[in-house]
Amino acid sequence: MVVADVEVKLNRLESIVEQIGEAVLSTTETIESLAYRVDNLSAQVEEQGKQVQQQGYQILALCDAVQTLAEIQDNSLQKLSQLTQSLERLIS
Repeated sequence: MVVADVEVKLNRLESIVEQIGEAVLSTTETIESLAYRVDNLSAQVEEQGKQVQQQGYQILALCDAVQTLAEIQDNSLQKLSQLTQSLERLIS
């Protein structure tokens, strides 16, 4: 009877150890899967960061182009004003 009790307890212990092993394997697989996803997200964030930086450079270039255009427009208006004044003097 004592031997039977010991065998029952050993069987239960083996079952518990087996369940713990399965839980550890499952947890390990889940962690590996999450690590893979985190790596992918990290790569995506890094790529988006590069894109944002590139867009920043493009915005700066566009601002410079707009400023140059505004300066050229101002210069053109000054020349047009001078031409208008010259034409007004010729007419009068």
